[in-house]
Amino acid sequence: MSDERTGTHQQALTGRLRSSLHGEVIDSGHPRYDEARTVWNGLIDRRPAVIARCAGTADVVEAVRAAREHRPVVSIRGGGHQVAGSAVCDDGLVIDLSRMKGVHVDPAARTARAQPGVTWGELDRETQVHGLATPGGEISATGIAGLTLGGGFGFVMRTFGLSCDSVRSLEIVTADGVVRTASREEEPELFWAARGGGRGIGVVTSFEYDLHPLGPEVAGVLVLHPYERAESVLRAWRDATYTAPETVTPELLLWSVPTDPAIPQELHRANCVMIGAVYGGPSGDGATAALAPQRELGPPLMDLSGTVPYVTLQSANTWRFPDGERYFMKSHFMDELSDEAIRTLLDWDSRRPTPESLVVIRTLGGAVARVGHDDSAFAHRSARFNVSIDAGWRDPALDESAIGWARSAWDAMKPFSSGGTYVNFAGLGEDASELRGAVFGSHEDRLERIRAGYDPEGLFAPAARRP
Repeated sequence: MSDERTGTHQQALTGRLRSSLHGEVIDSGHPRYDEARTVWNGLIDRRPAVIARCAGTADVVEAVRAAREHRPVVSIRGGGHQVAGSAVCDDGLVIDLSRMKGVHVDPAARTARAQPGVTWGELDRETQVHGLATPGGEISATGIAGLTLGGGFGFVMRTFGLSCDSVRSLEIVTADGVVRTASREEEPELFWAARGGGRGIGVVTSFEYDLHPLGPEVAGVLVLHPYERAESVLRAWRDATYTAPETVTPELLLWSVPTDPAIPQELHRANCVMIGAVYGGPSGDGATAALAPQRELGPPLMDLSGTVPYVTLQSANTWRFPDGERYFMKSHFMDELSDEAIRTLLDWDSRRPTPESLVVIRTLGGAVARVGHDDSAFAHRSARFNVSIDAGWRDPALDESAIGWARSAWDAMKPFSSGGTYVNFAGLGEDASELRGAVFGSHEDRLERIRAGYDPEGLFAPAARRP
């Protein structure tokens, strides 16, 4: 299609949206265009033709109908925090839900309904008023929508499951422009796909979550160990995870000491091993005993364990992942963490290109594994660990070396993988074909059938193919 015809089509789409939406319609001539197309990951620099910043579900319906008429490439933005930047696309339509921020908590029913522009920090703030929580992400600025649709790792997932496991129902606008409610009783196949199936099934306009008693104070472990003991600490930590109760969700980070005023300045930015764990129940003697094995892995650099407000815990790492810096993340699910895997991981970790880069090992099991394999689209219930290779940097001149390190480390760990990759930590767009089958495993064919059934013309097909 010629540039002239493309421009005419884009003008027609923009005009159609402006005539029907109550929210803002933003094109390249709009003074806030650059702000509206920017997402958390500064590596992403895409220029959509038009951004439909929806004010509510009716606007979403109109945006989907406009997309059906004019057939642009479509992407959907919730919190805009996803690593691959799939919230924005070049030359297409962004259905932007970031201003849809409503939250309603029903403490008696222990449920919350939240719109897709809500972040985990915003949801936690409302639910914690009642001492309730739904398992969310580890960074408070992360949007609830993308994390939940992809599964949803969090600090208490062994106790309460993935974020998608607490979803009771969803309101979703499908490719035909129809508003549907998906639950176990209504549209059960759509409900199945939305819990771990990622993108490409429609536009979710609200999530209803089950809530669990938790907080406002929670007990947690944060212990920093010297890097020269990394191998012995990692082995001891691995062994301790095998006997950890479901009330404890352990994780290990190979990272640098944060530049925190509470930490002696001479330790700042030094490589270290961080042991973290959260108790998914009331603090007290039971929590202390359950968490003790995570604290007893040898003499530490510092032990910052204790009891903190749940909202403080959820936001503790947010400042270390600021908006606009550059990020690249890829992950493996693993059934075991052998001594050889540990040595390989440490070899690549020693080559980290920047202090902001890190390796995170999360433990699954517990409530995650109790959900049946075929009960949702999330395909990796039986894995014991997820190993995420996370490059972070500021200088664009480091793009090649930082991404190259993460890709090479991921390749080196592939022999130890169970063959699966977490969709929310799956690289960039160019990784999509390589990861086909690894993200959704045996569920991929069923997901494709459901997507085709609700979207036979493939309106959301480009979104479904993105990491």
